[in-house]
Amino acid sequence: QVKLVEAGGGSVQAGGSLRISCVAPGYAASTYCIGWFRPASGKGREGVAYIDTDGTPQYRDSVKGRFTISKDTDKNTLYLEMNSLKPEDTAMYYCAADPTWGAAQLVAGVFDPTYFGQGTQVTVSS
Repeated sequence: QVKLVEAGGGSVQAGGSLRISCVAPGYAASTYCIGWFRPASGKGREGVAYIDTDGTPQYRDSVKGRFTISKDTDKNTLYLEMNSLKPEDTAMYYCAADPTWGAAQLVAGVFDPTYFGQGTQVTVSS
């Protein structure tokens, strides 16, 4: 089991910024693909951003240029910096990790991540 603990969610107005974080076990932070997903409208989930073990990030199209994913392996912490937030970004954001699949596959939703946390709520008001 991989325990992932998110923090930093909150409420902002449209156009504002938030940074959410996720603490992961050391081996997961350095050797797994890690990132964020949120529920998709209707059902299922949509990958928001993931970062490969080599540090290469992948983003879904709707957040490109607004969100930045990064990780600090010294602190075993993953971050998602969210700028120019829109009401449609409102969701529970889940930190996720997978030992097998890569960032592109997880963002595209080809596979679901094996491990994920309890989530942190982000609410954007218009």
